[in-house]
Amino acid sequence: MGTENFSIAGFAWRVAFALVMVFATFNPAGYSYFHWVRGNFPSFTPAQAVLGIALLILWIFLWRSMMQAIGMLGLSLMAAFTAALVWLFASWGWLDVSNATAMTWIVQAALGLILGVGMSWAIVRQRLTGQASVDDIDDGD
Repeated sequence: MGTENFSIAGFAWRVAFALVMVFATFNPAGYSYFHWVRGNFPSFTPAQAVLGIALLILWIFLWRSMMQAIGMLGLSLMAAFTAALVWLFASWGWLDVSNATAMTWIVQAALGLILGVGMSWAIVRQRLTGQASVDDIDDGD
């Protein structure tokens, strides 16, 4: 995919996709894959298996895409930035860090944002610097 087709809307769709995946897997509201499986546990339906495998594939795809684009250093910096924002908002009184539900939403939103930004980072970097990222292909040798 060339960067000529990249837009703010495309970036927003990637972030939205990552957020939906994160919140579909688990969320404090109780409407998630986790809660669905927990409600039938220890039995497991074929639909739960199919959706669970699909979610796992999506998680692996997004995680690998993000890690290839930003690497461990980028992930660490984004996580540190997010933690600093939480600290700042808590110091301003905007956020109650003792509220476990609120913190769960925030951590999950941060994870979704990091995954979404990571999926777009190689394109953003090429747009900003003119340098293209090339993935190493591991052919098993």
